[in-house]
Amino acid sequence: MIEPDKGQFAIERILDANLDRAREGLRVIEEWCRFGLNNSQMTEQCKQMRQEIATWHSLELRLARDTQEDVGTELSHPQEETRSSITQVLQANICRIQEALRVLEEYGKLYKPEMGEAFKQMRYRVYILESNLLVNRRYQKLQDAKLYLVTSPCEQLFSVVEAALKGGLTLVQYRDKNTDDSIRLANAQKLRQLCRDRDALFIINDRVDIAVAVDADGVHLGQQDLPVDIARQILGPGRIIGKSTTNPQEMESAIAQGADYIGVGPVYETPTKPGKAAAGFEYIRHAVQHSSVPWFAIGGIDRSNISEVLTAGAERVAVVRAIVQAENPTLVTQELLSVIQNVFQ
Repeated sequence: MIEPDKGQFAIERILDANLDRAREGLRVIEEWCRFGLNNSQMTEQCKQMRQEIATWHSLELRLARDTQEDVGTELSHPQEETRSSITQVLQANICRIQEALRVLEEYGKLYKPEMGEAFKQMRYRVYILESNLLVNRRYQKLQDAKLYLVTSPCEQLFSVVEAALKGGLTLVQYRDKNTDDSIRLANAQKLRQLCRDRDALFIINDRVDIAVAVDADGVHLGQQDLPVDIARQILGPGRIIGKSTTNPQEMESAIAQGADYIGVGPVYETPTKPGKAAAGFEYIRHAVQHSSVPWFAIGGIDRSNISEVLTAGAERVAVVRAIVQAENPTLVTQELLSVIQNVFQ
């Protein structure tokens, strides 16, 4: 049997610790919304919730704090000691906030009934914040990506992609037109994890169903695939949709449909698109002037000609064979990124 005074004191200590935990986590998220995303609305949401939490942090609860006797201060976990990406920082702190709010909701009911209800409602607001944060993070990474690997079937698919990711690649599309669905699904799951481990975006070519199944960041559609609006209905508003285009009319249509980015090409003739005439530099120059969404020059681009493509006005480049068939995908990725960076310094 717990003595009433000891039980009340323990509740006050629990509330004090989790009020601090929730505010600290929110501050970490707020700083990224402010300085990383430049998003005033999300920054204000975080600040407002921090201030609301502060109104519950009474002197009575603060006086219950006993850090020296807290057995939890010595506890840790290896995953708490390191962070390898911004996404991991954000996910860890969102989880910390949600856990703290749940504790505040449950123990708050014993302290003050209205406290439990207040933190229940705040927990729902944090769920919405998490969704918006994930969406903004995806689109920011898309905006920042300068090199895009579109895979083609090969025996060393996973090692090639992993090597390219080690070289700094941040955007991968899994493209495989002919493999059985069961194999395609398994490949997509493994590639998704490789990309997640390296904080890179993972896109599925054509197959909206597989994109949903493996929790991909989005899908890339060809001219003969599902319309963008139908894909959006299936994927929801938080995932990326790209569209291949080969001329100004297709570009205009893709943007009007709501594509988040477009492919512009093929710049050169390529076996990846047999029978497709090269669009050349004229279409690149048109994209420079008229595309309102991020776009990637694609089609036969490699180390020998990437400078020409960039000189024509491209800021982002998609490649296939240049990396997939490279003896050292890590080195080639670094070289391509270095060329792009040097042009825009």
